[in-house]
Amino acid sequence: MKKIILSIVFLTFGWATSQAQTFNLGVKAGVNLAKLNSDFASEENRLGYQIGAWARIGGASFYVQPEAYIGSKGNKFISFTNNNNTEVAAEGKVKFTTLDVPVLLGTRFGAKNLNFRVMAGPVVSFVLNENSTFSSAYDQATDFKNYKDQAFGIQAGAGVDVGAISVDLRYEAGISNISKSEKYTQKPNLFQLSLGFKIL
Repeated sequence: MKKIILSIVFLTFGWATSQAQTFNLGVKAGVNLAKLNSDFASEENRLGYQIGAWARIGGASFYVQPEAYIGSKGNKFISFTNNNNTEVAAEGKVKFTTLDVPVLLGTRFGAKNLNFRVMAGPVVSFVLNENSTFSSAYDQATDFKNYKDQAFGIQAGAGVDVGAISVDLRYEAGISNISKSEKYTQKPNLFQLSLGFKIL
């Protein structure tokens, strides 16, 4: 899966560069509402942030938009199912600081100073820092509390450009298990809203 995603990223970026008629560069910041979808616990969303930069390469209608941004995302566990298949009320919290690198393929339509966009593409998240706290009840399931250094996902969403200002709303679905456990599955999923500014 990892090799397929990276191949798509490089092929798409290469195609866009060869077809490029315009190039834009910008910065962005925003918020996200994230959780780790798991097969053993009930969770609640946690609020996070993102800040970084983007480039937009393409023609009049189609473009490729690679990005790089630092963000926070996490999860609040409120219960889990133990080995006896009984639900146990217990609290646990996980917070990741990540470097996220999406490469999005999009299309745009509208006027020069007001256009609308839709986009989708793969994203890889590199975990820079991980902070977690779990109540003692989770000691019965220590196997799921260790996490990988990276995760893969798919982003899709829409945006609008008003002059140099860009607003994007996206959903990110995790496609790889961020847990090191072979028994438990956890996939990051989130909604994100960001405000960007074109500087070139």
